[in-house]
Amino acid sequence: MLRIRFTDADLARTRVVHEPDPLWEVGQSLHRFQTRQGRWAYAHWYRGTCQRLRESGQQRVLREMLVPLFRRGPYYPDFLNPAEASEGLAAGLEAVLATPPRRVLAELLTLAGVSGAPPWVPELVRPDGRRELVRALRDYHATAIAPYGEEIQARIDADRVIRCRALLDGGVEALLDGLGPDIHWRRPVLYVGHPTVDRDIRLDGRGLKLVPSYFCWQTPVPIADPAMDPVLVYPLHQQPSPVQSAGASLTSLLGRTRAIVLRAAAAGATTGELARVAGVSASSISQHTTVLRDAGLITSQRQAASVLHTLTPLGASMLRANLG
Repeated sequence: MLRIRFTDADLARTRVVHEPDPLWEVGQSLHRFQTRQGRWAYAHWYRGTCQRLRESGQQRVLREMLVPLFRRGPYYPDFLNPAEASEGLAAGLEAVLATPPRRVLAELLTLAGVSGAPPWVPELVRPDGRRELVRALRDYHATAIAPYGEEIQARIDADRVIRCRALLDGGVEALLDGLGPDIHWRRPVLYVGHPTVDRDIRLDGRGLKLVPSYFCWQTPVPIADPAMDPVLVYPLHQQPSPVQSAGASLTSLLGRTRAIVLRAAAAGATTGELARVAGVSASSISQHTTVLRDAGLITSQRQAASVLHTLTPLGASMLRANLG
């Protein structure tokens, strides 16, 4: 169990990022190769990425360099997740290169003690020794992350709708309490379920940066070093990827009422709000949302006493192409 202790100043400084962090996504996606847990949610990504890794000859680098560094478990080095990555991949990789050698050595020793490390990792202490790693990270991102950038951003946008609703309805404490089934707020502590971590983090006025991650599966991930700016990576709500075809199920969506519902879901809307906007009964709107959800165009998630409907990446794409 992770216990994050807040002051009032920390609550005021808590924020949710609006774009994917490229290096957090790299690390979490590498974990997807190390377990079958949640494979169903990433099936289309897994198949496509494995094929591109084979075609580009990156499988050996993945197996011998990246996976040993980004171990799925209680720890992998914090210098691989610099704060500068929030400004983009290039800035993050420059920060990896610029990490002080003493810090790199300390974190690699921690990795070796926790889960083991291959014999070549001491080379990473020198900035020149990290250049090959940076090239590998850049190539992997281009192969495994960048092709799914639009889908990842759409999922984050949908999640931000949910977080904004919680914030407006119940303040920061409601936002924190609604981050996931294993995250619970009991003032002044945020309890985060974790199978291998048991520690306290005192924010001491620094606030908390919440990073939604497409590839994070079920278990939230904190920055390990308590001296660094506090970060909590939390998993996005996942669902099986829809089949992206233009068959009868999508054609049936082009009626007036469902077009209105799809437009309204772009900003996030509850079932009652959709019924009012479309001018139909609650039972009728439920039928429309079921069709849209079965077609993979919206996702529905319960928030307290309401159900909030938001667009999937396919729904956002269809809205832009056909209803814009």
